[in-house]
Amino acid sequence: MRLAVREALLAFKRAPLLGMLSITTIAFSLFAFGLFGLVAVNLQFALQEVENRVEIRVFLADGATEDAIATMLGDASAFPEVAEAGFVSPDSGLARARQELPEFKDVLDVAVLPASIEVRLKEGFRDPTHVKEVAARLNSYPSVDEIRYGEEWVEKLHKIRTIAAVTGSGLGLVFALVAVIIIGSTIRMAVLARAREIEIMRLVGATNWFVRAPYLIDGVVKGLLGGGLAVLLTWLANSVISRNLVQTTFFEPWQVAAGITAGALIGFCGSAVSVGRHLKQAWREEG
Repeated sequence: MRLAVREALLAFKRAPLLGMLSITTIAFSLFAFGLFGLVAVNLQFALQEVENRVEIRVFLADGATEDAIATMLGDASAFPEVAEAGFVSPDSGLARARQELPEFKDVLDVAVLPASIEVRLKEGFRDPTHVKEVAARLNSYPSVDEIRYGEEWVEKLHKIRTIAAVTGSGLGLVFALVAVIIIGSTIRMAVLARAREIEIMRLVGATNWFVRAPYLIDGVVKGLLGGGLAVLLTWLANSVISRNLVQTTFFEPWQVAAGITAGALIGFCGSAVSVGRHLKQAWREEG
């Protein structure tokens, strides 16, 4: 293993430009994939923020008693889908409406809002099916006058999130495939540039593992460097966008580690495939 590492370092020293080309190609390929991933992460984050606002507003009838309201609050809080249920008095509801809708201040100054119960759902239960089920259960109480939760809006939000997830996964696979093809071709060039060296190693009796090992190590190192450079470029792009256009969210630490690991894995696989193809071609020519 020590000899393989030394051979990998010597190969990089003998052809630094080719090595830098491989690293740069891996970096920019993963950078393009990283930019797409950044868009996907921020889109999902934005949709999650909107989804967090999904709530059911239960407007109470004028004659609702305190006991009836307390019973409904206790039952609603016990629903498995419900994260929180709270009572909103007419004055509190009106004050909130004035704060959130200042453009309708003149109308709200003379408006009268009924008391209501605000129901917030747990994550994973904000899809149209669960929202409808909870709304139907709440509507069965006699103290309820009307229930609103923006049915059309909730359904559209769910559709947008589903489409975004499917489209993102499909485009992500395409970007990943293109990156693998480009990186594999670059590593193939590096292997072909050292074809004579590989042939000499085989002629002196070197095993396939001995021939492959330096290239595999070389591919992993270049992949790690390329992945790290791609993460740096993506971070710089994210910083520029956040500073000049719109506030964005960067990847989580585990996603950064996954990106660098993906670079190492691509480098390893690209080297393994390229060297293996070269060795098989040499065997065919000898046969």
